[in-house]
Amino acid sequence: MVSIDNWETAAQEPTAARRDRVQVIRSGPVPSLADGFNARLETAAGLAAVLAPGGTVVLVPAKAAAKGSLGWVESCGKTQLAACVAESLWRSHKVEVLIWIVASSRASVLSGYVEAAVDVLGTDPTGDAEAVATRFVNWLAETTRPWLVVLDDLSDVANLEGLWPAGQAGRVLITTANSAAFSGDRGELVHQVGEFSPREALSYLMGRLTADPDQRMGAIDLVQDLGCEPLALAQASAVIASSALSCRDYRDYFLRRRDQLTGGAADGETPPSSVTWAISVEQADRLSPGGATQAALALAALLDGHGIPGTVFAAPSACAYIASGGNGSSAAPADRERAQGALLVTERTGLLITDPAGTMPVVRMTRVVQAAIRAAMPNGMVDRAARAAAGALLEVWPEDDQPTWLAEALRACAASLHQAAGDRLWAGGCHPLLFRAGRSLDGARLTGPAVAYWREIAAGCDRILGRGHPDTLVAGEHLAQAYLAAGRAAEAVSWFRWVVAERARVLGSDHTGTIEAQHDFGRALVAADQNSDAVTVLDNVVAAYVRTRGGDQAETLDAQEELAAAYHAARQFDKAIRLYRSTLAERERLLGPQHPDVMATRAKLGNTYKAAGNLKNALSVYKRVLADRERVLGPDHLDTVAARGSLGAAYLSAGKMANALTLYEQTRKGYERAVGPDHPETLTHCAKLAHAYHSVGRTTDGLALLQDTFARCERALPPGDPLTDAVRESLAKIGGK
Repeated sequence: MVSIDNWETAAQEPTAARRDRVQVIRSGPVPSLADGFNARLETAAGLAAVLAPGGTVVLVPAKAAAKGSLGWVESCGKTQLAACVAESLWRSHKVEVLIWIVASSRASVLSGYVEAAVDVLGTDPTGDAEAVATRFVNWLAETTRPWLVVLDDLSDVANLEGLWPAGQAGRVLITTANSAAFSGDRGELVHQVGEFSPREALSYLMGRLTADPDQRMGAIDLVQDLGCEPLALAQASAVIASSALSCRDYRDYFLRRRDQLTGGAADGETPPSSVTWAISVEQADRLSPGGATQAALALAALLDGHGIPGTVFAAPSACAYIASGGNGSSAAPADRERAQGALLVTERTGLLITDPAGTMPVVRMTRVVQAAIRAAMPNGMVDRAARAAAGALLEVWPEDDQPTWLAEALRACAASLHQAAGDRLWAGGCHPLLFRAGRSLDGARLTGPAVAYWREIAAGCDRILGRGHPDTLVAGEHLAQAYLAAGRAAEAVSWFRWVVAERARVLGSDHTGTIEAQHDFGRALVAADQNSDAVTVLDNVVAAYVRTRGGDQAETLDAQEELAAAYHAARQFDKAIRLYRSTLAERERLLGPQHPDVMATRAKLGNTYKAAGNLKNALSVYKRVLADRERVLGPDHLDTVAARGSLGAAYLSAGKMANALTLYEQTRKGYERAVGPDHPETLTHCAKLAHAYHSVGRTTDGLALLQDTFARCERALPPGDPLTDAVRESLAKIGGK
């Protein structure tokens, strides 16, 4: 990965030379252009030119769907146009960073930004997704590298709250069906996308029918009857190309089929694509009779049409369901071949697209076709398709959520299935897929979406399964953990209290599950600053672990450390020190003096000595920790850098300012090297160094560093971040503002 400094220097070079020197980057799943793609030189000419640096263009449908309709008129090729513009800017070397984000949910926006931060900046992805995304959006605002961010299918502007990309070097392209959300107030250029012009439509149709020129007979009349609709033309041309029909034959059948569907009352308001999709389904059934194509369509309609991993359709559950024609019979050796054949037929008839771009093929289906298929599915078919889809997603979901793009796609598919299937995924208990999707949100540190998700799952379990069902208890525990991870400790305490009570009622107070729940409850109480209650709960947990597992087990020692931390927080330092020393001795006996866990416990003991005012012992312990970490982990390891900062703080408290300044400066540089200048840890230690400068009379140095730190906090951290507020207050005091 090329460093940011190199990129910024290269920004002054000629374009061709720069692309030879630096690494251009693409992030996100840019869709491939469809077969026969038409660049729309008459109805969407010059979009790439209009999308100038610093500008935003929003592609919206020219016609709004009537209330309660499926939205056929909104499927006008916005995403394909966006992909064409993106590729044009990329090929012409006008952008060096291309980022494509599916913006259909807040979770997908955050995931896309985190992926881009990793791809472009090498950012550590283990941080909170909101913070990583905010830092990346702020980087976009400042960088001189030319970039393009495409936000595809933005369903709700709230998905971008606090995350609107902007910058003089960048371009933003948005596609959305929600045209009412954009009026140009943000400075964006709103471009309406409608049907093809007659010339574009005819060119597209003729370009798709090249194998047999005779099939083009009647093309002009067919284009007119299809209203030049891109989706209708794509479906019609696919059926014609996969049959012996000519355009005239298809037109005759289209008119008859439209009369059948509308009762002979077609008045020009019936969208042609609402008829052509039905013809495509009929053609698929003719090419592959037996229900396999309908089963494949049912699966695709329940998942995320922006990109379903191809492996989902090759999973045993999916293959068995498709090959059986939707009956879900047991898998047979030929099932996979039959299932893949059915999928190929649905693509040949224009109902979906298999996109080979990227490391794994993905299946795409337009939202309106998905909605039409779901509306036509009887309840029994939805039940069977939902179970097969859920099973297939579980079968291909990697345990470690790697690669991240696959986990993102599977989460999106699970969310679509959850929405489409409703209560069906609770038949016989909460489906394991719902728990797996939630754990994936937790693992990706999507804390806001995770809280909303687990709240919904917990409510569903309570409503459908009842308060006493085991799955309801599991969902409640996940919700409590999500609240805790999101920093909402008070709400976590409330839920953990309920979990503990339920586990004790069902399992008994000495059951492992109950003790573990109490352990989590204690952690939440510490996070909520309810220290007295935390000491009581964790003291009981330690006693239970000693009684049931023994005093030298890892779980027992971990609980003892957390009890010591609770004592520390409650300012009962003597008790905390005794417990830390006892735990340290036991860990050292079991693991050796230089094990990472031993060093971590020793560091906590040093913190408590310092808090208690015992600076002599604190300095001795911190020196030992730093020496051990430098020897075992190396001087640039983050734990070593942290130990250096702790020793510096102890020197500062002891009034040994020269030693403190040296260590504080080394600590700041260590964090800058390890995590970057805008990381919260770096900013925290910049502020500490600024205060140290002020303490020794270097007021000018301290004020300059604090001003720079405040600017970086405002740029890199989310609005209202406590660190930004603290630095602002310090700046006001030191600067006299």
